[in-house]
Amino acid sequence: MTDDAVLQGEVIDEGPAGHRQRAHKAWRNAETIKRLSDRLIGVGPIGIGLDGVLAWVPGANTAYSLGAAAVLAYHAYQARASLPTVARMAAYMLFDSSTSAVPVVGWAIDTLFPGHLMAAKALQKDIEARHGAPEDVDLKRRKKKTKAGKR
Repeated sequence: MTDDAVLQGEVIDEGPAGHRQRAHKAWRNAETIKRLSDRLIGVGPIGIGLDGVLAWVPGANTAYSLGAAAVLAYHAYQARASLPTVARMAAYMLFDSSTSAVPVVGWAIDTLFPGHLMAAKALQKDIEARHGAPEDVDLKRRKKKTKAGKR
């Protein structure tokens, strides 16, 4: 029945389970963007990713930054993130993208400011508050807690 409805262009309400599934997919995609943009290489609390490396390549820096921001915004829409969360994400990404306009100093700031990471974390927290964390993530967190408790 759903295949017929899709072929005819009918809107199908997936219900809460479908919303939760989309939100969890958005959570996982935000995690990927977080690592790729700002944590490919990490030493303690400091990390660098594609955003930091491309900050020194005029044009590529802005293209990557805006592209990653657009993907995060799309996932925020898919997860039905709250307006305050979307506004906070936009502020982080706008600041991160706008620093690229200033040569050298702006590029250095762009390298060190983890805007995509902060925006992705904001989205993930919103998803966790509304839909809970994805089940596989809960398992990873439980394993870390049990390992820490055994020591």
